[in-house]
Amino acid sequence: MTFSTSLLYRHLLLLFLLLLLHVPTCPAAGGSWSVLLPSIGISAMHMQLLPNNRVVMYDRTDFGISNISLPNGKCRPNSTDCSAHSVEYDVASNSIRPLMVLTNVWCSSGSLMPDGRLIQTGGWADGYRVVRVYKSCDSCDWQEIKNGLIKQRWYATNHILPGGRQIIIGGRQAFNYEFYPKMSATDNALSLPFLVQTNDPNVENNLYPFVFLNTDGNLFIFANNRAILFDYSKNQIIRSYPTMPGGQPRNYPSTGSAVLLPLRIKQGKVDAVEVLLCGGAPKGAFVNANNGKFDGALNNCGQIKISDTNPKWIMETMPLARVMGDMLLLPNGHVLIINGASAGVAGWELGRNPVLSPVTYRPDNQIGSRFEVQNPSTKPRVYHSTAVLLHDGRVLVGGSNPHDKYVFRKVLYPTELSLEAFSPSYLDSSSSRSRPRILSPETNTTISYGKPVTIKFTVSGHVDLNSVYVTMVAPSFNTHSFSMNQRLLVLDSGNSTKVVGKVDYRVRVMAPPSGNIAPAGNYLLFVVHKEIPSPGIWVHMQ
Repeated sequence: MTFSTSLLYRHLLLLFLLLLLHVPTCPAAGGSWSVLLPSIGISAMHMQLLPNNRVVMYDRTDFGISNISLPNGKCRPNSTDCSAHSVEYDVASNSIRPLMVLTNVWCSSGSLMPDGRLIQTGGWADGYRVVRVYKSCDSCDWQEIKNGLIKQRWYATNHILPGGRQIIIGGRQAFNYEFYPKMSATDNALSLPFLVQTNDPNVENNLYPFVFLNTDGNLFIFANNRAILFDYSKNQIIRSYPTMPGGQPRNYPSTGSAVLLPLRIKQGKVDAVEVLLCGGAPKGAFVNANNGKFDGALNNCGQIKISDTNPKWIMETMPLARVMGDMLLLPNGHVLIINGASAGVAGWELGRNPVLSPVTYRPDNQIGSRFEVQNPSTKPRVYHSTAVLLHDGRVLVGGSNPHDKYVFRKVLYPTELSLEAFSPSYLDSSSSRSRPRILSPETNTTISYGKPVTIKFTVSGHVDLNSVYVTMVAPSFNTHSFSMNQRLLVLDSGNSTKVVGKVDYRVRVMAPPSGNIAPAGNYLLFVVHKEIPSPGIWVHMQ
């Protein structure tokens, strides 16, 4: 090789390396956005998908006058406010109906009961101890039970239990838990010292704790930067988990998010139970933000196998730092991280630099290749934004009000009244021939624990029988970057997918074995083919 050839070779090699350095490691992979309604009249601070494919949403009653009136000239009692602060959204007709909520639901919590009623608890001021019940129908409205709670609940977390009741944990200056419905009029709240231990007196950072039902019937509870496994029936801590590496706070107002990763059922058992927790804000960020300094959000995720005898956190770096993000389980078992900001914390005027691009996380990929940046929205969704999974596989996105009133002008991030849908890439038209459609059973079918379920479906294109699996997703109550009761089960199919017609197929699965794995109630069932889910059908687990 001559000197000039060698020099050229070196220059070409250097150019190649420089090009490699500038190749983005996480290019935008897909997904699309659409505005469903330019205004629903309120900012969707809280969201719950109901088993009739309607979504109930609400903000708070002391925001001021909303942009939607109550029907028939109604006004809230003892108030000049005749606007609605709750609406029901009908997915099929893309329309809303105003609802009457009497007491302040600000920063409240809730769970779907097995019969499909939304039981919503707590709030602010006159709503502290109120229980509200919503059963959806064309003319239904909120029913309110004053003093339905034993303790005041503001920023609490609810979770449905195997027995059908829900547990309500924590809240501001509420270091205890209680159950609803009560067993008797003499029920008391039970102390939970873990909430005292994780409480920062200057910031708190343990509000809206992340709570998941473990498959042994105990509760995984994460607050601030550490977690316990808790036997709520004996008021006893079963085990304490290691502090998350770095010791950074992850709960409100530092506000990361968390999911229970898909539970894979094989021969009636779940071998691994894992929690993924992402984002948040560093220590001191809340105080700094109140003084006009907006610290960068945390850019890492921690994953822990809570079923291990010696569990350890595995840390990963996200492509985009995020605080106030929402983590949702998609029907194919991927995790969507959406909404939020890249600096500051949760609170009035305390977030900066919205993160417009969602990110998907594929837990089955190797570390280093799990994250994929998606196409961005044009609408900032910061404090008080929400997201829920719909039956058709889209993600409904709403809310964002970083102000203590409805403010639409002369601010960095105006109050957002619009409703959007994010369609993951599995809904692209290029995937339509691989997308299954369930033929039977019919929606609202009841299935029983441990019993076989035969699902017939159709696919118009070529089918890879080995890529077919069936998932069940529990609809979650979403607020403040946490989706309560979110759960995805991958059912045991035993490679049973068969051809039964030209474009028709059958798969036989076993229903979940117990309420510890799948609490009784309503679930969306999906057939997934080549990681492309069908539209979901509702099934009732009992």
